[in-house]
Amino acid sequence: MPKTSDAPRERRARAPRRRQQEILDAAARVFHEKGYESTSIQDIADSVGILKGSLYYYITSKEDLLYQIIEGVHREGLKNVDAVEALDASPLEKLRAFVTGHLLYNAHNLVRTAVFFQDFRSLTGERRKQILAERDAYEKYLRDLIRQAQRDGSVCPDVDPKVASITVLGMLNWIYNWYRPGGERSAREIGELCADFVTSGLHCDPKTHRPGHRRSLAPLPQAFADALASSGARRNGSRRG
Repeated sequence: MPKTSDAPRERRARAPRRRQQEILDAAARVFHEKGYESTSIQDIADSVGILKGSLYYYITSKEDLLYQIIEGVHREGLKNVDAVEALDASPLEKLRAFVTGHLLYNAHNLVRTAVFFQDFRSLTGERRKQILAERDAYEKYLRDLIRQAQRDGSVCPDVDPKVASITVLGMLNWIYNWYRPGGERSAREIGELCADFVTSGLHCDPKTHRPGHRRSLAPLPQAFADALASSGARRNGSRRG
């Protein structure tokens, strides 16, 4: 008997996957433009070009789409962690790679990144708990990387790893608000500049380290410090009153 080809069957299997991706892409665009809460299933169906009823062949709810988009962002983030961990490099070099990889993913996926940060709080129940746990694990990886660099002397011991990791991620994640492809700088150039900023900002020479030396590079002007102290005293006084 002649051998039966599997090609038609494979093509039929790929078709639903392509449609599923089209739906996710459309949902991300509409969520980005209108916001998750203001988007209807009809809006997404219209964007895909199918009937609303046909959309339910692929999903059970609007939240399904939001979860798949956000979970996909985390899945790609974990690939960045795996790539960094596989490097035969120092902790500070790994830190540079982490920053560059994270920023490049965000720059190349502006819409999905925006949906993640604008709408992940709309997830409910176990889905929200899972995403928050994955986010915390990702931030912890960066924090541990900073600690490793402190142990080998390449990052200043004065640095608070938790504050530093949250600050670095906040800087990198904000790119969805201002970066536009085709601008003056490419995503790769911006990634390198951010990595320069992070690594040089955290580094110090252990031979010349003195506690508090980083602050001594540019002391807060006394007049400004006095104004901050005065402002704080006024706010505290108003609370007591």
